[in-house]
Amino acid sequence: MKLIRFGQPGQEKPGVHIDGVNYDVSGFIKDYDEFFFAHGGVPHLAWMISQHEGMMPKLKEGERLGCPVANPSKILCIGLNYAKHAKETGAAIPTEPILFMKSTTAITGPNDPIMIPRDSVKTDWEVELAFVIGKKASYVTEEEAMDYVVGYCLHNDVSEREFQLERGGTWDKGKGCDTFAPLGPWLVTKDEIKDPHTLRLWLSVNGKMMQDGNTDDLIFNIPQLVSYLSKFMTLLPGDIISTGTPAGVGLGFNPPIYLKPGDVCELGIDGLGTSKQNVIAYQPTK
Repeated sequence: MKLIRFGQPGQEKPGVHIDGVNYDVSGFIKDYDEFFFAHGGVPHLAWMISQHEGMMPKLKEGERLGCPVANPSKILCIGLNYAKHAKETGAAIPTEPILFMKSTTAITGPNDPIMIPRDSVKTDWEVELAFVIGKKASYVTEEEAMDYVVGYCLHNDVSEREFQLERGGTWDKGKGCDTFAPLGPWLVTKDEIKDPHTLRLWLSVNGKMMQDGNTDDLIFNIPQLVSYLSKFMTLLPGDIISTGTPAGVGLGFNPPIYLKPGDVCELGIDGLGTSKQNVIAYQPTK
């Protein structure tokens, strides 16, 4: 299944995407949140859809989509997890996953604008494969790790490189700004993705291809990440884990290229859809 959430920011309702059409399922599902995933929501939803075929309301064309997961407890991200990306930044290949966290207040819908932060001079793009945890995970083995994954989605891990690398401390400063986590359009359940480690992922800026990679270049794969992260913290249903970005980020060019107001990012992953974000200047949050 392809799960969506639609409506205005903060008022999203659950839906599904079937054969190119978006449907409203809010009549029998409250939301795609921790409770939903923890209590067998996906198989229950599949059964409900089979019972209501032809009766679900269709969404209007152009209805805004939000992040397909409601209120995740955390967004965990893996740095330098593509061999070619590590090489372009001049970094050594990590011997263990590099972990940073992205603020949940950074979450936006897949086609919402990216807002350049106040005083930013180095806002960058990063197309990434994200996966979502389906049940509580602690000290999980690699062999059982995929049992804890419910599905996958497209993520643009937008980053401010000066904040991230030149302001002291951890990377989190440059990762959690408002609008820095466009997610979606869909959460695609894992049964639809035969092998998440052979997916093409790409990103263009103003129509020029910047990133064009494949998840077969991952240094640490999904089972390794689930097992590793669950040693350091409990993963909850609905948690989002972003697996890193391939080569082609703005920081990697000589000279570097960074986003500016008026730019347009378009990105996609095989089987997970595409998204598009217009870049806008900073404006105070209402």
